Amino acid sequence: MPPDRAIAMERLLSRLWDDYVSITPQAARIHELLRSRGEQFRNDHIALRSFDLPPIGLDALAEPFEALGWRRAGEYRFEEKRLFARGYVHESRDAPRVFISELVTGDFSPELRRRAGELAARVPRGTRGAALLERAPSWPAVPVELYDALLRESEYAAWVAAFGIRANHFTVHANDLRTFSGLAELNRFLEAQGFELLGSGSKIQGGPEVLLEQSSTLASRIPWSFAGGVVREIPSCYYEFAKRYADPATGELYQGFVAASADRIFESTNVRRA
Repeated sequence: MPPDRAIAMERLLSRLWDDYVSITPQAARIHELLRSRGEQFRNDHIALRSFDLPPIGLDALAEPFEALGWRRAGEYRFEEKRLFARGYVHESRDAPRVFISELVTGDFSPELRRRAGELAARVPRGTRGAALLERAPSWPAVPVELYDALLRESEYAAWVAAFGIRANHFTVHANDLRTFSGLAELNRFLEAQGFELLGSGSKIQGGPEVLLEQSSTLASRIPWSFAGGVVREIPSCYYEFAKRYADPATGELYQGFVAASADRIFESTNVRRA
């Protein structure tokens, strides 16, 4: 990889991580807990959320990643949540995968479409590429009444309105972990440390049969400032854990995502817990 591209990639990933941990206190704590056990691990993937509207749609968010060597690797549709997503893998397998999703606003009420359009229109004209990802917040604080109105139709829409365009989770590449036998043991460790995980039972989504296992914390609940100085505690972001299995067709670790698992993990940021 050319040195200038490597520097630009590190800058982008570091910027996304720093912004993410600034509103996800649990991520930094988990990161340090694992490091204190001697674990050395990579980031498996980063996920971003948006609306399917210019200038913040999926294709626009993908531009800076594609310019730095990521390529498309799978498309996913989530009918119930009315989302479209695409996965990206890097030419260097040491770089994290990227998962970008967008709300299909045309499938919602005229009111939601109007409000989402107003938010997208508040992104300064000409903001593209890495500048779009590095601009936080994407727009001024929204009224809490807007957040509540969107929440009635879509948890995802309300999250994007409140937090803007930013990474909503990073992911531990669990294949790198050496002091845990698998995700089940890691999950037990995290719960013993006081972290809440998504789901019940084993809390693991997927499995060897789909070449990918995933689990996640429930999103950190943080005080968040809305317009007019109103502060409310809402879910921000979560930390995910992924173990990948070798694809029999290639002999290499599976590089994609599993729609059924991702559909469930989206709910880690839900205000209304299932």
